[in-house]
Amino acid sequence: MQDGRSPGLRALFIDRYNELKDRLTRRLGSADRAEEALQDTWLRLDGLEAVGQIRNPGAYLFRASFNTAMNHYRAENRRLGAGDIEGLLHIADDAPDAQRVIESRDDLARLKRVMAELPPRQRDIMLAVRLEGLSQRQIAGRFGISVSMVEKELKKAQEYCVLRFGRREK
Repeated sequence: MQDGRSPGLRALFIDRYNELKDRLTRRLGSADRAEEALQDTWLRLDGLEAVGQIRNPGAYLFRASFNTAMNHYRAENRRLGAGDIEGLLHIADDAPDAQRVIESRDDLARLKRVMAELPPRQRDIMLAVRLEGLSQRQIAGRFGISVSMVEKELKKAQEYCVLRFGRREK
């Protein structure tokens, strides 16, 4: 058993460099990737003080090099390629254009006018449902009326708004 001090590992690394490179090349399918992984492993060994007892230093060096190569591979796959970036640049803008903004503002102003014409309880019930997201049971409790009365008032308010806007809900 060899101690885990980096001078011993570095010496073994130098002695077995070609063997490590051949094994990594076969495993990774690329001599360039194998060399890159070995260089990074060497740099890590250089900064390594001690790792404790290592039963099989050769296997340790191979596994460290292979893990380094896999980390490089994962990092490369997380990066966007030129085609990906080009595709992102041509995504349609979903922001409304000036015409749509103006139409939406007109519709909102029109809806406010129509809602102002509703009886106060119908308007308040409709706002409680649509804006506050309250259930009909909660609204019934708030106004001290039955759930069926809430349903009727809400239906009347919606029908009035649809009629005033001149279109039917689908």
